[in-house]
Amino acid sequence: MESKTLKPTEEKLKPKLFSVMKNYSASQFVKDLVAGVIVAIIALPLSIALALASGVGPEQGLYTAIVAGFIVSFLGGSRVQIAGPTAAFATIVAGIVATEKMDGLIISTIMAGVILIIMGLCKFGALLKYIPGTITSGFTFGIAVTILVGQIKDFLGLSFVKGVDEPPIETVDKVKAIIFNLDSLNWQALLVGVISLAILILWPKKLEKVPASLIAVIAGSLIVNLSGMEVNTIGSLYDISSAPPHFTMPAVTFARVKAMLPNAFTIAVLAAVESLLSCVVADGMIGSKHRSNMELVAQGAANIGSALFGGIPATGAIARTAANVKNGGRTPVAGMVHSIVVLLILVILMPYAKYIPMPTIAAILFIVAYNMCGWRNIRNTVKTAPKSDIAVLFVTLILTVVFDLVVAIGIGLVLSSLLFMKRMADVTEAHAWIDVDDEDTDPDNILLKKIPKNTRVYEINGPMFFAAADKYKYMLDEQKIDVLCIRMRNVPAVDATGVEALTRIVKRCQKQNVNVVFSHVNEQPMKAMEKAGLVELVGKENFCSHIDTALVRAEELENAKK
Repeated sequence: MESKTLKPTEEKLKPKLFSVMKNYSASQFVKDLVAGVIVAIIALPLSIALALASGVGPEQGLYTAIVAGFIVSFLGGSRVQIAGPTAAFATIVAGIVATEKMDGLIISTIMAGVILIIMGLCKFGALLKYIPGTITSGFTFGIAVTILVGQIKDFLGLSFVKGVDEPPIETVDKVKAIIFNLDSLNWQALLVGVISLAILILWPKKLEKVPASLIAVIAGSLIVNLSGMEVNTIGSLYDISSAPPHFTMPAVTFARVKAMLPNAFTIAVLAAVESLLSCVVADGMIGSKHRSNMELVAQGAANIGSALFGGIPATGAIARTAANVKNGGRTPVAGMVHSIVVLLILVILMPYAKYIPMPTIAAILFIVAYNMCGWRNIRNTVKTAPKSDIAVLFVTLILTVVFDLVVAIGIGLVLSSLLFMKRMADVTEAHAWIDVDDEDTDPDNILLKKIPKNTRVYEINGPMFFAAADKYKYMLDEQKIDVLCIRMRNVPAVDATGVEALTRIVKRCQKQNVNVVFSHVNEQPMKAMEKAGLVELVGKENFCSHIDTALVRAEELENAKK
C-alpha cells in the first residue's frame, strides 16, 4: 500500500534571476542572447499592432515591451517569461482610453500594479486556481472575438460615416457600424490585407526564426508605398515618435482613483491569470517550476513602471515566452536582452513604422485572435464536460463580447459557485456511525488486502473539482511499477477539470508502460469519464466494481508483463 500526503513547500519570494545566476555560464549567455534578439524581432510588429488595437500610439506598445518586459525578467518568478502588451488587454485598454483618456489608463494601470504586488505579498498566487477553466476559456474566446470585430474596419478599408455619430467603442456598436458602411469598402485595402494574411498563414515553418509577421509588415509596406495605393498607413493616422520611454505622471485626485478602481481590478485579475498561465505553460516546456507569488509582485512592478513611462498594461505573453524557450532561452537574461533590443529598434527604426499599412496590422491581429481563442479547448469542453460547465463557458463568452470583462468574470464566478454548491448538495449523504473500537473491522480497509508486488494503490476521497485538481499529481511520481490502481469509492462527483486531471495521469502512465485499473467508480464520475472518452482510453475491462476484483485484475496485468 502507498499513502502520501502532500504538504506544499513554502515558496520563496525571490526572483528567479538571483537563483539561476549562481551557475550561469558563457555558453548559456550566448543562447540567451540569440533567443532575446529573435523574440525582440517577433515582439516588434506584435507590440505595434496591439498598441493600435488598444487605441494608443504605436510607440506605446514598444514602451510596454521595453519597460514591463525588463522588469518582469529582472524580478519575475519564472526562468523564461517574456512580458509585454497582449491581446487580452486590447479591448479593455481601448475602452478606458476612449472614455477616460490616457490619464485614466495610467491611473488604472498603476493601481492594478499595486493590487498585483499586494496579491503576491499576501501569497495569493495559488488562489487563482479557484477561477475555473471554463471561465478562462470563455472570456479568452470572447476577447478574441472583440479583437477580430475591431479589426474588420481596417482590413476592409471602411469609412464609418453612416449611422455613426462618434467612433464606436462597444463590439455590438462596431458590428452595426460595419454593416451600415459596407458600401465604403476599399478594394485596395482588402487586397493588401488578404496578401498579408496569406503570408502569415503560409510562411514556411522551417523559416520560423524569421517571424511571418515581420515579413508581412515589410511586404505590405513595399506594396502600398511602391504602387501608390490609396490605403491607410500608420503614418496617415498616427504621429510616430522614436523617443525612448520617458517619465509621465498623471493628475491624480481621490475622485479619479475611486472611479478607476473597477478598471484597476479588471487589469490586475487578468494580468495575474494570463501571467501565471504563461508560467505554467513555460514550466511544462523546460521542466521547471515558477514562483507564482514572486511573479505577481514582478507583474505589479512592471505595470507600474510601464504606466509611468508611457506604456500600457502588460502581462506574460504565452507565444513570445514559447518562442524564447524554442530558441534556447533558459534564464531571465533572454527577456532582458529582448527589452534592450526592442529599445534599440525603437530609437533607430521607428520612423519607418509610418509606412506600415493598417490592413496588414489588421491581418496580424486576426492571427493573434485566432491563436488566442482556444477553439479546440472549447470544442472538447462542449463534447466532454457536464452541461453546467458548458453553460458557464458560453455565458462568460457572450457577456465578454456584449458587455465587458468585469461583468463576464463576475457573473461567471457567481454561476460557477452556485453550480458547485448545488453539485455538492446533490451528493451529500448522512451516515449513522457504528460504535466500534477497531477501525480495521471495515472488511474493505486496504490494510487488510494483499497487494501484488509491483502494484500501487491510491484512494481518492472527496469530490474532484477544479480547485482540487492539483492534489492528485503525486500519483505520477511513483517509479518502477507495473500497475497503478485508483480507488474511487469515496469520490461522489467530478467536474471537467477533475476528469482532465485523471486523463493526464492515465496518459503519462501509458507513456511509462504502466497499466491503470480503477476500482468502485460511482455513477456520476463514471458517466463523466465515459463522456470524456476516459473509459475507452483505459479499457472497460480495467474498471472494476470492487477493490478485490481490481487487485485480481492488477495481478493478471503484472503476470502478463512477466
